[in-house]
Amino acid sequence: MIRNIREAEQADVPFLWECLYHAIYVSTGEKPPSKTILEKKEIAHYLTGWGRKGDRGWVLVQERESVGGIWHRLFDANDPGYGFVSPDIPELTLSILPGYRGSGGGTRLLETMMKQAKTAGYAGLSLSVDRSNPARQLYEKKGFIKVKRRGTSDTMLLRFTCE
Repeated sequence: MIRNIREAEQADVPFLWECLYHAIYVSTGEKPPSKTILEKKEIAHYLTGWGRKGDRGWVLVQERESVGGIWHRLFDANDPGYGFVSPDIPELTLSILPGYRGSGGGTRLLETMMKQAKTAGYAGLSLSVDRSNPARQLYEKKGFIKVKRRGTSDTMLLRFTCE
């Protein structure tokens, strides 16, 4: 089970939409929303027009099959993401397809993103995560801290230190 990470390309956008759907947290026992939820402006803007300045992502591949993705996007205060902190800190989205979770792929993707974003000169990364989402533990372990609460979700921020 060799896992490779490669940079996302324009051809990966349909897969990233699938990842976006699976990034929507659904508690155990709850029914997942219809895929039409991706048409809502506040969700669609995470991928609509992919390839603009500040868009960068990676895809996790297992045996030639894409099984996970991570990307970041810059937003502004007029069209913020759920995890918006500031227009110069990209917000990330991470998703591993069901059946592939819990085996370290998300950690590898997140570490890749963190390294790239720091190298690119960003001051940090932000995200939004439901308080009961098990992925929250990964974010906390990697240094993300809660900076805001909105409903059942927290906005978390990782600030890069100067070395």
